[in-house]
Amino acid sequence: MHLVPRLGSGIPLVARTQEMRRLRAAFARAERGEAGAVLIAGDAGVGKTRLLTALGEHVAGCGGLVLTGRCIDVRDGGLPYLPFAEALAPLGSSADPAVSAAVRARSALGMLLPQGDPRPAATGDHGQVSEGEREGVRRVRPEQDLGQLQLFDAVLGVLTEVGQAQPVVLLLEDLHWADSSTRNLLSFLLSRLRAQRLLVVGSYREEDVHRRHPLRGLLSELVRLNTVEQLTLAPFGPADARAFVAALAEEPLPPDVVADIAERSEGNPFFVEELLATGADCRDLPAGLAEVLLARLERFPAETRRVLRVISVANESVSHAALAQVAGLGDLELDEALREAVQHHILVIENGFYTFRHALLQEAVYADLLPGERTRMHAGYAARIKSMPQGRGHDAKLAFHSLESRDFDTALPALLRAADEAEKLGAPGAALRHIEQAQSIWDAVAPENRPEGIDELKLLSGASYFAGTSGEPERAVAYARSATEALKPDASPEHAAKVWRRLAETLLTLEGTFDEAVRAIERAWELVADREPSGARAWVLASRAGFQRLLDRPAEALASAHTAVADARAVGAVGAEASALVTLGTLADGAGDPVEARKWLREAEGKAHKAGALNVEIRAMYFLALSYDDQAEMELALAHAVRGVERAEAVGLTWSTYGLELRARLLYLRYLSGDWPKEDAAGRARRGVSSAVAARILANWVLFLVGRGRFEDAAKALPGLRQQWMADLQIALASGDAAIELAAWRGDHAEALRITDELVSWLEKVETALLGGIRIVALAIPSAAALAAEARARGDQAAAEGFVAAGRRLVEHGRRCAAEGHPRSGTMGPEGRAWLARMEAAASGLEGPADPELWAEAAEAYSYGAVYEQAVCRWRQAEALLANGRAGAAEALEAAHSVAVKLDAVPLRDAVRDLAHRARVELAGVEVVPVRAQVNPLTERERDVLERVALGRTNRQVGEELYISEKTVSVHLSRVMAKLGASRRAEAVAIAYDRGLLSGSE
Repeated sequence: MHLVPRLGSGIPLVARTQEMRRLRAAFARAERGEAGAVLIAGDAGVGKTRLLTALGEHVAGCGGLVLTGRCIDVRDGGLPYLPFAEALAPLGSSADPAVSAAVRARSALGMLLPQGDPRPAATGDHGQVSEGEREGVRRVRPEQDLGQLQLFDAVLGVLTEVGQAQPVVLLLEDLHWADSSTRNLLSFLLSRLRAQRLLVVGSYREEDVHRRHPLRGLLSELVRLNTVEQLTLAPFGPADARAFVAALAEEPLPPDVVADIAERSEGNPFFVEELLATGADCRDLPAGLAEVLLARLERFPAETRRVLRVISVANESVSHAALAQVAGLGDLELDEALREAVQHHILVIENGFYTFRHALLQEAVYADLLPGERTRMHAGYAARIKSMPQGRGHDAKLAFHSLESRDFDTALPALLRAADEAEKLGAPGAALRHIEQAQSIWDAVAPENRPEGIDELKLLSGASYFAGTSGEPERAVAYARSATEALKPDASPEHAAKVWRRLAETLLTLEGTFDEAVRAIERAWELVADREPSGARAWVLASRAGFQRLLDRPAEALASAHTAVADARAVGAVGAEASALVTLGTLADGAGDPVEARKWLREAEGKAHKAGALNVEIRAMYFLALSYDDQAEMELALAHAVRGVERAEAVGLTWSTYGLELRARLLYLRYLSGDWPKEDAAGRARRGVSSAVAARILANWVLFLVGRGRFEDAAKALPGLRQQWMADLQIALASGDAAIELAAWRGDHAEALRITDELVSWLEKVETALLGGIRIVALAIPSAAALAAEARARGDQAAAEGFVAAGRRLVEHGRRCAAEGHPRSGTMGPEGRAWLARMEAAASGLEGPADPELWAEAAEAYSYGAVYEQAVCRWRQAEALLANGRAGAAEALEAAHSVAVKLDAVPLRDAVRDLAHRARVELAGVEVVPVRAQVNPLTERERDVLERVALGRTNRQVGEELYISEKTVSVHLSRVMAKLGASRRAEAVAIAYDRGLLSGSE
């Protein structure tokens, strides 16, 4: 008689003590209000579910709430948010008044919970007019579905509120099968773990997350979060495997059988279970897992094997009634077959439904089906789903089974309905998969059987839209191009114009396609130019005005915008009117009339808000903030940027074109103004957006990393950002600036100049005189000055002249940028003038000590609100004052130091303190170095001199650094050697280190 293993929670956790200790510690922290997450990786069958079960039992025993959700393998599309819907379902049906109130207070949860209704899909044109403004960005970004953020916030909010009464543990299993919507929600949730009483634990098959698996990129991002830890569940070692075999078997087994099972299982607990369940002797078992599984099933009656095959096709938990219908068995026969499978632990019962105990069982059985069996069974499930509506996910399931059974007439409309449902749920990626599947079977469905009102052009347009909203701009362009090719000769001019306008807008998401985009918008205009005013014509005109502005044809842009406003007002197209008003505002700003610009932009914002044209509203808010930014009205610029970001988040457009630009600009404004965020989440984009979008935010964030002295983190980020230079000009500018500053702070001035040369050369190919070039050279010239000074100190005049010449070339480039650049507002604003003053101040130090007056002027130029850059200039001013033997350095150092301390700008703080130390200037709040326990025969000044000699400095270099003469340095060294009994410099250094007399020698 075969042994039946004792599966379930009664089996001890063999060799998992350390893992359980970590999980319990994470839960203990969550109980104290320190939210966290643990990601458990392991091979299939290694015991991830068992570990989570044990954790759940522990949490429940401690009075915590355990919510469990599982991903399933629904191919080609998936069910959006399935594990979250399953996990949160108990909250929706909870009898606890507090829990019920928390759920009711968040209507967005209706997208997930059974009693809720998903909100209606957005209709109309979606406000998708981005006429091509490329201020600081050369690409238009994908839009995001409007309901996604509300849903994400609702999930986080309800878990936070429920956790106030009892700690919550959210268990998410099989994340390797998670759809894109689930991955996005998981990323959102984990990035916002702070002080909630919440622990999120997810598991995934490590071997399934291959190089191109969509989960892989998300995991690499999540593990960088301070609140997330990884736990790898390794197979058992030989001793632990033998202990597990002994614990699993009901009867004692001979030692050789135990050893054989342990060895052949390769330490995988599931292998152990299957080998043990196949037979006590395990003599003739196949070595592969699939063969083990199928060999085990061979001993069951034919009816049991038939039922298992039916369940494997369902690919999810199956009810008794569904099995009876699809399997074609009577109740008694079905009961006996199921009883056999349940008793032998092939199947488990969860909430009255049958499912395979392990996914590998289902996979092995399904793979063993004959083609005819598979088709018939899928058809059986499809028929049942058609006859019995099953709520949310009904159409996705029907489409899946209909596709697998080759019933394309049923699959096509089901796919379209599933795409519509996915859009309502805020899952554009799933919607795209469904639309693409519909396209793949379109020709296989007879025209008379296709859904009414649907044609191939509509499918292509939908695919382009969903590709854009799910962060796949290349595919969005491809589908938009195909849509123009699919236009029929009898298509109405308005409809054709809309298709061409869509192509023009999507082309702007890719670099190097601007000319094609211009041709597309002109083609759209040709179609409606001679038509009567209409909504389509107004939208085309509004977009065309933006293109004309980018082409530096302001008069034509102004005429198109005014005509668009007139057409829109004539037909009541308020969204198109608002879009044209934004262009009028940007044109006024470009003409140097910010008052007029802001009037147009405020009117545009109000009309867009009233019309529900959300993208246009966010765009108007962006340019309004930019108008104040151009004039360095920092407080108002920050206020409008914050307002715009909050509005974009509220309507789910955080990562839309101008939602992104608002967020990026706000981050840079915070950098300038000294409002430096501490959390790394500020520098990360949400998972699911394009790599260029993520790089746009990271490029600004890396400035903070360098400024705070997190050099290793910055160095890791910069190579990836370098690859994105072609995607967005602002990525090149921000990351290039950060790379130059990083090299300079590290003292690698040659690298700083190399990066500068590379960046300037690259920018000149894009635009010969870009205003951002002033900042680049202003940051790099001090490195040229430092290298020149070092060369002069060692007597290498030729090298010194070469570095001076390099610095002069940078100065010439900066001056050309200032003279030939094109400020958005027509004239250079305060920020540009400040960087120009800084460049000239730095240039004054190329051939000797810099001019402190020029550095003072540069510092004053930043007084509009650029706190950090002003502090850097004060530090440089103090250097110049000391080098020129002039007074006033103490005040400048104190000003720079106070800012550096406030911002935790470690490199600047240390540089200021080092300069103050060498100049014998006391800084407020800086503690005096404690006296060493042993008597140090060297004076502080003698130690300063010797420390620099230890670094290889010449007497002249030491003198320059300490602001003393070369002769004085020689006197100090003579005294040091006399006190230490040394006959030469190197010997004095060695003795001092041996006796612990120098910094860092203890």
